Amino acid sequence: MTLSKAFGQTRRWGLLLVLSAVFTVLLELARIPAAVLLGPMIAAILMAACGGQVTLPEPLAHLAQGVIGCMIAQSIPLSILGELSRDWPIFVAGVVSVVVAACSLGWLLAKLQVLPGTTAIWGSFPGAASAMTIMSASFGADMRLVAFMQYLRVVCVSATASLVARIWTGHSGAAPVEIDWFPPIVWPSFAATLALIAACFAMTRRYRVPGGIFLLPMATGIALQSAGVMAIELPPWLLALSYALLGWMIGTRFNRDILMHALRALPRVLGSIFALILICAVFAAALVHFAGIDPLTAYLATSPGGADLVAIISASSKVDVPFVMAMQLARFLLILMAGPAMARLVVRWSGLRDTTRAPL
Repeated sequence: MTLSKAFGQTRRWGLLLVLSAVFTVLLELARIPAAVLLGPMIAAILMAACGGQVTLPEPLAHLAQGVIGCMIAQSIPLSILGELSRDWPIFVAGVVSVVVAACSLGWLLAKLQVLPGTTAIWGSFPGAASAMTIMSASFGADMRLVAFMQYLRVVCVSATASLVARIWTGHSGAAPVEIDWFPPIVWPSFAATLALIAACFAMTRRYRVPGGIFLLPMATGIALQSAGVMAIELPPWLLALSYALLGWMIGTRFNRDILMHALRALPRVLGSIFALILICAVFAAALVHFAGIDPLTAYLATSPGGADLVAIISASSKVDVPFVMAMQLARFLLILMAGPAMARLVVRWSGLRDTTRAPL
């Protein structure tokens, strides 16, 4: 008997909440990055695979995407421009080389028919995993498999980067951070942030902007915050809820067939992830040799993890944090602006078609 027959919708939601809490706590204890997203996602995947589908209201899924868009806007300071302008040849070389390597590995996965063309490219893009997952669904890729690749790489990069930081500095670079989940809220800024998300949602529905509920709050938030018009206010509890909603949104789209497809692809996907980590280490060695960057700074700057993950490790290591974050954010912005076009061009130029789509 499947879960769908044994439980009603209310009971399934209750079970999903319990499983999500259990997996989140276990992942937090194991110090796995993005545990607040991965725990609910794993719980939803398991329930979906057992026939226990839950229905996630569309407005909640859109709220989560809008909040994450504002979160990214909040994390991109104007100071990055000064850092980029001082050493722009180094940044161009570092960013472009990593993106080209990632696209090449994505093309190889598609060529070997491990994953569909655009899905393999989006899954290989080095950037914020949540952003790549959300954007991929708006540009023709399979969100489920993109999430599978992106968050698997988050775990691998986290373990590798923490190990490198531990060896280099004598302690782990991924020290746990105490979070105040319910700090005082600046209510005018919070209201303005929610109004921005609501306005962008209305514009997305009105003009059918691809990925607009994520991209519009991010782009508008960057512009308004940089101009001093508003300050984005996102309490930690709202971010945690949004990550959980995103995890459920991804997990509920899985079924047994797509899960088996992901498991069959696991060995070759892992191979591509560690190949990218190794290639980025080679690029870091080039920065050390030709630009005189210290080794740990160069390694973290070129690491194919998200900026948030690298920020945590950098903050507790003796590295040039502005350089590391500028490199990470520059790469994210490049993929953000050019990612859809790059995915289409790689597939088109290589003669690939999305004929190897995973089962729906």
